[in-house]
Amino acid sequence: MAPTKLIAGLIGPLMAAMGIAMLVNRRMFPEMAAQLAQNYAVIFLSGILSLLAGVWNGGWPVIVTVMGWLLITGGLARMWAPQMVAPIATSLGGDATLLPVAGFVSLVLGVFLSFKAYGPTI
Repeated sequence: MAPTKLIAGLIGPLMAAMGIAMLVNRRMFPEMAAQLAQNYAVIFLSGILSLLAGVWNGGWPVIVTVMGWLLITGGLARMWAPQMVAPIATSLGGDATLLPVAGFVSLVLGVFLSFKAYGPTI
């Protein structure tokens, strides 16, 4: 359980901060997504970083486990086929409805994981 709490303690506050950034700067994110989609090196680098974030565990940490699998899958996709991922980033980044939803989900997951990592142990 300790590795999961450590990972939750790292990604929880980061996800909460990302969620707030996405909600506060939602007009800027479509342009950032378009710029990202044009830079295969950044897509590749984000794939490497996502691949490193994978973790395996059970119980309540299944959220961290599922996120780990998604990050591994996304990381490998970005590393192996950045040219195929770029159009996805452009289309999702330009969706005015999806951005606030993604920001809210990221914020909620971040707060939950932060609480699990730093909150009282039962």
